Amino acid sequence: MCPVTGPIVSPRFFSYIILVQALLLVYVNGATSYSNQLPPQNLILAPDSIALMIWKDGERGFGIMGVLEKCTCIMEPASCSFGIVVHTFHFYGQDSGKMHSRNFSKCSCKMDHDSLCRGFKMLDADFLSDAKMLEIEKGAEELNIPIFRSNRKLVASVNGGLENPSTLVFSSAWNHDDAQDAPKRFNYPSLSGVERPKSDDDIAYMSILELGQLIKSKQITYEELARIFLNRLKRYGPVLESVITITEELAYEQAKRADQLLAEGIYLGPLHGIPYGLKDIIAVPHYKTTWGSKSFKNQVLDIEAWVYKRLKSAGAVLLAKLVTGSLAYDDIWFGGRTRNPWNIEEYSTGSSAGPAASTSAGLIPFSIGSETAGSITYPAARCGATALRPTFGTDKLGPFCRNAADCAIVLDAIRGKDPDDLSSRNIPFSDPFAVDITKLNVGYLEDAEMEVVEKLRSKGVNMVPFKLNYSVDSAQGIVNFTMDVDMLAHFDEWQRSGQDDDYEAQDQWPLELRRARVVPAVDYIQAQRARGKLIREVRDNFKVDAFVGNATDWELVCVGNLVGMPVIVVPTGFKKISDAPSNETRRKTTVTAGFYAPPGHDHITLALAMTYQSVTDHHKQQPPIDDLGPGDSIPNPPTRTVPPRQLRG
Repeated sequence: MCPVTGPIVSPRFFSYIILVQALLLVYVNGATSYSNQLPPQNLILAPDSIALMIWKDGERGFGIMGVLEKCTCIMEPASCSFGIVVHTFHFYGQDSGKMHSRNFSKCSCKMDHDSLCRGFKMLDADFLSDAKMLEIEKGAEELNIPIFRSNRKLVASVNGGLENPSTLVFSSAWNHDDAQDAPKRFNYPSLSGVERPKSDDDIAYMSILELGQLIKSKQITYEELARIFLNRLKRYGPVLESVITITEELAYEQAKRADQLLAEGIYLGPLHGIPYGLKDIIAVPHYKTTWGSKSFKNQVLDIEAWVYKRLKSAGAVLLAKLVTGSLAYDDIWFGGRTRNPWNIEEYSTGSSAGPAASTSAGLIPFSIGSETAGSITYPAARCGATALRPTFGTDKLGPFCRNAADCAIVLDAIRGKDPDDLSSRNIPFSDPFAVDITKLNVGYLEDAEMEVVEKLRSKGVNMVPFKLNYSVDSAQGIVNFTMDVDMLAHFDEWQRSGQDDDYEAQDQWPLELRRARVVPAVDYIQAQRARGKLIREVRDNFKVDAFVGNATDWELVCVGNLVGMPVIVVPTGFKKISDAPSNETRRKTTVTAGFYAPPGHDHITLALAMTYQSVTDHHKQQPPIDDLGPGDSIPNPPTRTVPPRQLRG
């Protein structure tokens, strides 16, 4: 940490004084006519800059070289600051009749502790330790600066800003009323002849519509249904490390209310009495909202999140607050690390780890997760769940479910404008159950699962090769700047007070948010201009109604989030795990696909996914969790190497 001393006068201040003196000297000498005495070069030297007077013989010109923001290290290398260039200015001589060009050079000296401190003090960030400042310097050189330069080249090579406007748009409306009418509800298919399975385990894997039919036919009560899933949460939640808080008292209260309403002839819709879980970034009164972080593990926010209000009004029954990676980053939280129910040796990835693992394992019929960069898509793919990342404007929240039809039902319940979220909108989704898929032109990327392509083609969908073209070098760079700067704005005090030292994984938010501390405002805006360019290019290139591709292609995940595209992840098969401890192991690796559509066309992705799942049964398979088969056992800790992390918030 930088030392605190008394009043400090920067060496740069003396540099400016010397520079002014040099200018006066130039003026005086210029006013002296035809003197034959040449002033010596390097007449004036300053610690943080050098002023150089040059008498141009025959021209009587004068030059002053002054370093405004970086030293030349001629006198005092210890005073060198970082990042800017040495400027050489030449002025008209009395008889020269022309302006000499400027020269630019860079200081080659290395920073010392004092120089580093002055730089961070200038940013009001000198609370950081020496090690953290050096870490930031290294990260800026390796990551920030290449992104700065890439974005500048892309959108800032022409002055004036008439092209590539920023995506940051200000609205002067005080009440931010949405002019659109409330959206119309979807028309759900009706089921008949649904029989209650003999095993509670099989009940746990039934769809929302199937569970609803059991209740309407009085084969089960809502309280009984809640008990079945609460028992599974208690049994398997600790195994998967996927549950933070079980809301048992609230669950039975809401289930009992659902039974009473049904007895009175009041049916609230397909989510009436259906159990579910929430990612633990979503506030529910009287229960902890921990954000997955040890710093906030006792936090209680006595407010009702908008999505909780919507689900409560639809009659759904909350059973649990599910794991979020600490501060919504990846799968590590204060209580451990969430595991994949299909291969318990693996972790789930992504910050919606609890919703993905718990839904896949049949601990709940559906759950709500969130995504900024991969937190729905990655854990859904890893855990073999069907999950929807909706169009941007639906609070960045999306459902994890048994199948695509369930995702449509949950989306129908939670969509609409959140009055407390300025980015939220009433998006007029069409009914996914009414889409005529034979009228769709659907592209497929080079990495698409061809089995998916052929299944859709067999159902009458026109499938064509497709490539998503755009000129942005790295969508991840734009995501990093956008996400990290915004995150740091919300957790500024957390970093300044040193709470980031207690964070569960030091190579995650602590590292990224320290680097975000030195992102210049100008380059943040350039990143938003680059985002705007990306959005326009993707829009102009989107010549199909939707496309099929890899759900976990990192560049595509970043592009999709920056553009606001919806995607639904569906399981498309299973493979043997590598290095299996036994030929009879039940552990598997999931294979998945992503169905992508333009913003506001979530109904297209849902319709395609429902069509695919109508002729396959991958989504109906039950993971082994901890019943691994002969010759296999739960490795704890896992022996499998964990690949390097990517930002998955």
